Amino acid sequence: MNEDFINPVDEKMVADNPGLMEYATSAGGAIIRKEDMGKTKGKAQLAMRQQTDEQLHKIYRQMEVLAQQTKEIKDRITISERIYDAEMGFEPIINHQYYLYEKRNGNDQLSMVSPDEWGRSFPFNQYLANVTLLADHTWRVLFAKEDDREEFVDVNSFD
Repeated sequence: MNEDFINPVDEKMVADNPGLMEYATSAGGAIIRKEDMGKTKGKAQLAMRQQTDEQLHKIYRQMEVLAQQTKEIKDRITISERIYDAEMGFEPIINHQYYLYEKRNGNDQLSMVSPDEWGRSFPFNQYLANVTLLADHTWRVLFAKEDDREEFVDVNSFD
């Protein structure tokens, strides 16, 4: 070999393991470009935000359903307590309709007789609601007089 030969390749650019170089070491080698980590992190954060926002939205919708169900149960408790405090001369049967009236003295009365069946001899101050006894012994309001809509909720509208 000729001792006068000078290698044009810089010694710093020669490696024992060329596969570990951060650039292509042959003419047919793949182009290796350094990744823009800011861009990569930005894309990852965007994907993460989209996924977590969707998950949070689903949980929020579930919370709304639970809040509505809670309100319905509270409304059933309110009407049930009022009905159980009312006067009644019979034992109510599950899934039968009854009628809640306010007597002239301000007390409530549960009756099997509808407002239409009283005729001219209506003995109460006002008709409040048409209710049915549920299996859990709470009451569902089927119809409430317009003036009492805030107190007696028509729970069928939530089904």
